[in-house]
Amino acid sequence: MSAYSTPLLDSFKQGDVDREVRLLAARGALAPRVHEQLALLMLLINDSDAEVASAADATVRALPADVLSIFLSRTDVSNEMRAFFAGRGVQPADMPGDERDDQPLIDQGEVAEEVKDADERTTLQRIAAMSVAQRVVTAMKGTREERAILIRDPNKLVTGAVLSSPKLTETEVESIAKMTSVSEEALRTIGRTRAWMKNYAVASGLARNPKTPVALSMNLLARLTDKDLRMISTDRNVPDVLRQSAKRKLVADK
Repeated sequence: MSAYSTPLLDSFKQGDVDREVRLLAARGALAPRVHEQLALLMLLINDSDAEVASAADATVRALPADVLSIFLSRTDVSNEMRAFFAGRGVQPADMPGDERDDQPLIDQGEVAEEVKDADERTTLQRIAAMSVAQRVVTAMKGTREERAILIRDPNKLVTGAVLSSPKLTETEVESIAKMTSVSEEALRTIGRTRAWMKNYAVASGLARNPKTPVALSMNLLARLTDKDLRMISTDRNVPDVLRQSAKRKLVADK
């Protein structure tokens, strides 16, 4: 498998994905990024379900060879991915592709259209009526309002899809980091993402969130300003060990 990773792709690698969603990805209707789409197809072509494997194989065969060849010439493509497609007769082009272009090579978006069917219901009501597959597609391709609802979904595949969405903004991540209504796994995912953790507001939001795993919060104390440390040192909602550590750090820094 390719070393490329997103929260959504990691769920597929761990085998935590329902057949309906695997079939959707195998048909090219899920991933909004080219790397993610090809990595999913490489994985699903060996799926234990014959229909899923067959659908992935058909999608790979349907990929435009010329566009795929240009993509494979990029420096951010793994040797493993190049070898996979070389085995299927597609070699990298002589000229490297544009690494800013992250669009999927094929997009069977009929499910996304079905999900976005306009009616009289509220967004919350529409989402409540969706299948897991539809919620995953909406998490990846939907609106900011839809992502704000779906990040609280009990299914980690859905929350992983929100955090994998190319539409997700840093401002949204800052808000999610402060939410006590999201799962610990979602907060861990944010904490593992270097690009997001460069943002002080994200780091401080995680550190002050009572839902954040203690090990992650403790590691973040060294980055915090005295103002944030004081807030944590008096916050009865955070774990006692974190509150006491913040107090000790304030004393040590004087």
